[in-house]
Amino acid sequence: MSIQVYILGVLAEENSYPYMLKKRLSEPVPIDQFTGLNENKLYYHFEKLAAKGHIIPVETIREENRPDKHVFQITEQGREELKIQIYNSFENGTEISDMYIALVNIKHVEIEKVISIIERKLEKNRLTWERYLSFKPQIDERSDQYLGFKYIGDHSLSRAKHTKEWLENLVLRLKELKNGNGL
Repeated sequence: MSIQVYILGVLAEENSYPYMLKKRLSEPVPIDQFTGLNENKLYYHFEKLAAKGHIIPVETIREENRPDKHVFQITEQGREELKIQIYNSFENGTEISDMYIALVNIKHVEIEKVISIIERKLEKNRLTWERYLSFKPQIDERSDQYLGFKYIGDHSLSRAKHTKEWLENLVLRLKELKNGNGL
């Protein structure tokens, strides 16, 4: 889950608490508003991660007339979970946007393994689209269904080409990063 990858990724760098993560997401661009991510969701995921032993509370900040803030730290188990979830984001992502949080946390995993995952995804995509392109439905152009089938087919092909181009671009950038040239 990308929220948990985000939380674990931040905690892999520094101890923090839900409100601070929410604040980071709202400044300078209000990403929290675009994604619907609110403080309650963050608290929920912090609790889930703590229950699984991926994070632990290490400090309580008390301020007058304010609720206590529980600062969390990632555990070794949490670091391993972060890696698993990053790899899963690349493996299971159907859209490039499904990989955004994983990309931001790429430094926590092996680049070569991510490249391999993306290349397998590209090959699977290529085989699927070869089958798709070879399929020619027999629909009369005067049929009331023709427009729908034609539109869906054209849109699907356009999206597939777009995704393929971005995945290929990602592989190139990851190879550059692996070779020390950055993204």
